[in-house]
Amino acid sequence: MIGGRRPIQGRKLADKRVRVERPHSAYFRYAGPGQLVAKPAASQARSGFGRQWLRAKAWLIGRPLASEDEISERLSKRLALPIFSSDAISSSAYATEEILKVLALAGAGALFLSIPLAIAITGLLTVVAISYRQVCRAFPGGGGAYAVARKELLPILGLVAAGALLIDYVMTVAVSTSSAMDQLISMAPVLDNGQDHRLRIGIAVVVIALITVANLRGLRESGNIFAVPTYLFVGLALLIVMAGVFHVVTGTVTPFPPQPEVTPMGTQAIGTFLILRAFASGSVALTGVEAIANGVPAFKPPEAKNAANTMLAMAVLLGTIFIGVTVIAHAYQIVPSQDLSGGPTVIAMVAQTAFGKDGPLFYVFQMATALILFLAANTSFNAFPRLGAILAEDGYFPRQFSFRGDRLAYSWGIVLLAAIAAGLYVLFGGNTTNLIPLYSVGVFVCFTLSQAGMVRHWVRTHDSGWWWRGIVNAFGALLTLVVLVIVLTEKFEHGAWVVAVLIPTLVAMMLFIQRQYRASARQLAVRPEFVLPPKLREERAIVPVPGLTRAVVRAVNVARSVADDVIAVYISDDPEDARAMRERWERQVPGVQLVIVESPYRALAGPFMAYLDVLDRAWPPGHEEPITFVVVPEYVARHWWERILYNQSARRLRALLVGRPHTVVVDVPYRRDEADRFHGLDAESSTPADA
Repeated sequence: MIGGRRPIQGRKLADKRVRVERPHSAYFRYAGPGQLVAKPAASQARSGFGRQWLRAKAWLIGRPLASEDEISERLSKRLALPIFSSDAISSSAYATEEILKVLALAGAGALFLSIPLAIAITGLLTVVAISYRQVCRAFPGGGGAYAVARKELLPILGLVAAGALLIDYVMTVAVSTSSAMDQLISMAPVLDNGQDHRLRIGIAVVVIALITVANLRGLRESGNIFAVPTYLFVGLALLIVMAGVFHVVTGTVTPFPPQPEVTPMGTQAIGTFLILRAFASGSVALTGVEAIANGVPAFKPPEAKNAANTMLAMAVLLGTIFIGVTVIAHAYQIVPSQDLSGGPTVIAMVAQTAFGKDGPLFYVFQMATALILFLAANTSFNAFPRLGAILAEDGYFPRQFSFRGDRLAYSWGIVLLAAIAAGLYVLFGGNTTNLIPLYSVGVFVCFTLSQAGMVRHWVRTHDSGWWWRGIVNAFGALLTLVVLVIVLTEKFEHGAWVVAVLIPTLVAMMLFIQRQYRASARQLAVRPEFVLPPKLREERAIVPVPGLTRAVVRAVNVARSVADDVIAVYISDDPEDARAMRERWERQVPGVQLVIVESPYRALAGPFMAYLDVLDRAWPPGHEEPITFVVVPEYVARHWWERILYNQSARRLRALLVGRPHTVVVDVPYRRDEADRFHGLDAESSTPADA
């Protein structure tokens, strides 16, 4: 224990007490011999600027949470549904429109195909949802397609799935934000200010920043923030579907009035090519389905069961709304607008059939639609960082992605996702149609790999019901593989080739990171039989001195404590100055060798590095080279703005010394205002005042 007991004499002769001093109690909690637990005070900033920064950060994202608070931050099914399912559910707001835009190329007579296509896509959704329910139970540690493919197939296929997922999560943020802006423009066309779209881009970037902050506050808080818009959209969408189905059944449907700038009806033949292209466009409805399987550890216990039940609820809601919107759009003969500045979206026109064009519920629904589309990005903000953390733990991502921030969120992944998605949105000008082709390719890569991996899982484990579960997964793998080929073929020229190039690039990057970590692990590994001897090898300390100052004297004292062989090195371009320096050094610092290196070319770092090389070459052959401690004196100014005036040469020297064999750099800071307080009569206090 840090501290001790101090006897205290009372006022009377026999009045004696013992005071137990625990200097660690303000910062640490004693947990056992040699073990302390840090309290919040231990992490407090020491400077005024640092304290202000911590206050601002606490106001923005909340007070720091301890690791033991993690269980209380987990999600119930009620909060997990809006967090992990907003992406999938919100795709019902634009999936129907993407189908109709393709079918319109064959004329109004082809629009009836939207219903069977929606039913086929919903059937595919059913198979995928059943498969991912099984993934939740078989892989409760999260990771989804990456975890399944890596364990059950091949590690390289796991990386392919991870690369596809990472791209999909970035595209989710960009596409959802773009579609949300489309909904706002449908309600208020003034938001689209001409060709440059600066206003809509500015609003979208601000919203992405707000979602980033909300997620940095932690899972539970972001769930509380995003639950209301999600449930409001779901409730109003189901109300629209029920009203539309009622009008269809009772025969009270009246065709929707023609809109300006509608998509022109084409004259293409209704063939297999067109149908497959429409199916590929509508398959964006399945994006986000896998997010729940990636985030199983975020659920409250029992994690796997709660995640599987949430997956079921999400699939039912998505399928119902998607088919309902498609049926209503066909019944009311709704044709999508060609240009959003001239007409509303399909989901907006479907809402008008139930609530009227100027009804208050219409505006509420449009706002809820825009909000859930904005919040659909939140699915990625939860899944992307978690996948990044799993990859980091496996050695395929930089290790900092596995570190949790103050609010137990994976802050590195959240910030990286926000930056890439915002940049992508700006690059494409917020155009949903241009972003869609890049969207669904990665999704079906993951679907195919995860279900193929689950087939092998059931064959290998022979768990209860393994044969019928394997059949379901095999059928799903075959079906999603066919859809993947269709989507990739139909969208390749429209931008899907970018994803086909990015996935191998990401895989190569992850393999490179893993190779670097493995190489460093081999270099740093300590053999089990190794025992550190009392003294491993010879040591020497070299002190680069700019002159004779208190900072230099302190560095020399530190060097003496490190090694017996201490050499001070003074680089000078003035012989007279060098002579004066030697006289003063021998008088005031006796017993420490001073080597003066004259530098006629006025260089500092180069001659010093060359001197170190000469020392290494002068070491007797056959003997192991000593460890060289380069002890660098550094003057620490009181204010941050003063520090640019000092230590520039020391910084350059440290940069050159990094990675030098058998060399350790020791920084020795000197603070004028605390030297005497902490060190008493040390060497520098015994030197003359002008030292």
